Amino acid sequence: MRHRPSAPGPSHGTGTALTQGLKGRQITMISIGGVIGAGLFVGSSTAVATAGPAVLISFLLAAALVVLVMQMLGEMAVAQPDTGSFSTYADRALGRWAGFSIGWLYWWFYILVIPIEAIAAGEVIAGLTSVPSWIPALAMIVLLAGSNLLAVRNYGEFEYWFALLKVVAIVAFLVLGLLAVLGVLPGSDTHGVANLWSHGGFAPQGGVAVLAGLLTAMFSFQGSEIVTIAAAESEEPRKNIKKAVRAVVWRLGLFYLGSIFLVVSLVPWNSDALAAGSYQAVLDRMNIPGAGRIMDVVLVVAVSSCLNSAVYTASRMAFSLARRGDAPAAFAATSPNGVPRNAVVGSTVIGAVAVIANYLLPSVFTYLIASSGAIALMMYLVIALTQYATRRKQGHPPEVRMWAFPYLTLATIAFIAGVLVLMAVLPGHRLELWLSLGLAAVLVGVGVLRQRGGRSGAGTPTTPTTPSTPSTDEAAVRARTAAPLR
Repeated sequence: MRHRPSAPGPSHGTGTALTQGLKGRQITMISIGGVIGAGLFVGSSTAVATAGPAVLISFLLAAALVVLVMQMLGEMAVAQPDTGSFSTYADRALGRWAGFSIGWLYWWFYILVIPIEAIAAGEVIAGLTSVPSWIPALAMIVLLAGSNLLAVRNYGEFEYWFALLKVVAIVAFLVLGLLAVLGVLPGSDTHGVANLWSHGGFAPQGGVAVLAGLLTAMFSFQGSEIVTIAAAESEEPRKNIKKAVRAVVWRLGLFYLGSIFLVVSLVPWNSDALAAGSYQAVLDRMNIPGAGRIMDVVLVVAVSSCLNSAVYTASRMAFSLARRGDAPAAFAATSPNGVPRNAVVGSTVIGAVAVIANYLLPSVFTYLIASSGAIALMMYLVIALTQYATRRKQGHPPEVRMWAFPYLTLATIAFIAGVLVLMAVLPGHRLELWLSLGLAAVLVGVGVLRQRGGRSGAGTPTTPTTPSTPSTDEAAVRARTAAPLR
């Protein structure tokens, strides 16, 4: 078997290993906060306007897909925690081309999340302070990138408080919304659930609109997988991953389905008020004082959290790719605190350039954003294919198992393929699908060429063993593909 070049060795003042600096409480909040972004507080209004009250079905289907994908990813991550997560697992199970292409696609996705969230934060802050929006946008990037550069615990602590504030905001919304539905909230102008059917029926836009709403809902859930990346830098990665995977069902059900149920119950789906955001529309109907300012604060927290995680996630994927010889070797260097500083700086600089491009060349920025439109679905598809291939090779039952294997895995693959076809059919999603597929095709082509260059071997089967007692072959594969921890 031909081996890849070994990972670069440490130089003076640097190393090539991450640290186990994240605490259990931080991992818990990262796993919760990963699925709560601006897509819930504001973006969900687009899905509501598209599908009407039947958007509940859209979110239910999207949540079911994420739960299945997370169960599959959890099965692999518990067995072999790795900061490269699904990219590393695809490298081992499907071949170098798969790990290379999905790793770079995922990196690109989060590189573009950085400017998206920074621009959103800049717009809100500019509205409150009357300063040009590009100033707070770039300042937010510098602040959170600087925090990421200090130590992984800084990322974890920032994300802990960001996630906690988001959870408090959602719980408060759910309590107030429930009181309003029951008609016991003083001063509320709305109550009951009649809006679920009184404005053209439960599915006023038809079944196709429900599927269109599914796309918006699905992209709102992006971020659940971050916990499997972050857990590799915690003291008990297997325990933390298992907890996160077990809890994903109730988190999606409570935070998303519960919130959307209250929105479509308390506000007519065709109300112009939804243009300001689903949460704000409901708070206005309930006559909550200062609803606009409250949502401004919540939005700044939400987008700051997503930006913080984007810097972290992009840098760790770049680090993992470099450790496998699929990215510049400089990205594998770590500071004395175990931070991949070159990967953090490189990813952040590109994100900052994209922010500038948004103001100078908005048409170019639009195409850049569209190029990441289907990457989440591609990632889910690769996770499912990797889990299927990995499970078929295993000679022992995994600690965390995908339910009803292989039937649910194959059903998930078919469902994702169907959603990709749906994107090709719906005019509003064709551009992002073709740009994403074009980028993926280029990366797959490069990955195949690198694999044929004679430095592959990550996908070579290894002797079945239990996760706690890897064989010599498996240990060798890990040594050249995984990001070792101190």
